[in-house]
Amino acid sequence: MSAGLDKCFSPARLNGLELRNRVIKAATFEGMCPGGVPSERLYDHHRGVAEGGIGMTTLAYCAVEADGRVKSDMMHMHEGVRPHLERLAREVHEAGCALSGQMGHCGNFSQNDKFQGKRPLGPSRMLNMGGIPVGLPFAGAMTHADIDRMVGLFRDAGAFMKSVGFDAVEIHFGHGYGLSQFISPKTNKRKDEYGGSLVNRMRLPLRVLEAVREAVGDDFPILGKIGLTDGVKGGLQIDEAIEVAGLLDEGGIDALIPSGGTSSMNPMLLFRGDSLMDGLLAQEKNPLMRLALRAVGPRLFRDYPYHELYFQDGAKRVRDRIKRAKLVYIGGVSTLESLETAMQEFDFVQMGRAIWKDPAFVNHAQENPYYKNNCNHCNICASLIGHPDGVRCVLNQPI
Repeated sequence: MSAGLDKCFSPARLNGLELRNRVIKAATFEGMCPGGVPSERLYDHHRGVAEGGIGMTTLAYCAVEADGRVKSDMMHMHEGVRPHLERLAREVHEAGCALSGQMGHCGNFSQNDKFQGKRPLGPSRMLNMGGIPVGLPFAGAMTHADIDRMVGLFRDAGAFMKSVGFDAVEIHFGHGYGLSQFISPKTNKRKDEYGGSLVNRMRLPLRVLEAVREAVGDDFPILGKIGLTDGVKGGLQIDEAIEVAGLLDEGGIDALIPSGGTSSMNPMLLFRGDSLMDGLLAQEKNPLMRLALRAVGPRLFRDYPYHELYFQDGAKRVRDRIKRAKLVYIGGVSTLESLETAMQEFDFVQMGRAIWKDPAFVNHAQENPYYKNNCNHCNICASLIGHPDGVRCVLNQPI
């Protein structure tokens, strides 16, 4: 085995956590929490990934409150899901794997038909890009009291997640969700101390990081997913994104995961490969939504051909800017050659679609130097987030 793969499959530390290797399952939304409650499919999925040899698996989108969910069939952190999460942690740990959870809040972008507030809130008043079909077309601007409450929600969620058995948390600072909306000049038009300069736009994200650290302690790993660019005019661009990374590094984050794109404005920058539109059209039953998808699809789902290691250049710039945090590479790793290249440059690797294709990727790669994953980046898996059976690889389990 090459030096890069030896490094990849060797134990490594992330703050106070020892991982059996440097491969982490990315927080790819599973769609397996009907009514906001984990299903047997969710347990089976993460247990299968854990048994497949990965160092740490990540439970996607752990909303910090009920109104922080993009959709009602997402989970939020509260005592009602404690036994479910304790079971998940136990089963993952029994397979020798660590468990992380991605903390997030939708902010002003919500399709949640169980929304408990008056309207979604973000940094500024604007259209809710996902709200028309559920009667939430407009989003309001958060007051200072709302901002303080948001900080408390993340603090409480961090304490809860540690208490039920998570080994790490990943704060979602990217992809157009709540904290990203403050970071991006496209969505943050505030005139107070939370808007304007990058230092001001980072004020809430840094307060959240500080609050979560206070809740989980100094030795507990905190990762952060950030955007390298929003991929839209007027949005976050690479030079500012590098400074976002620097500020989070200085704020004491343990690892950064540089990604890109926005779920509501340019999702294909994140996914690359075949368009999500065909798969979403096949799943959508609402004729008005199908019509809307056909109208906006060509502009929303832009053409970004897949290639391996597509975020590598931006990730290298982040690596060169940060001083203490680890760098977790994500974006186009589905071959052993790419895995080896990433290990020569970075500390850890997150993988998404390749793990959906083969949950035992790590075991198979260690056993076979000629292993081929065969994910074809069709992205149908990503279009199944609303499917009753949840997300899956259609190459393994056809619809």
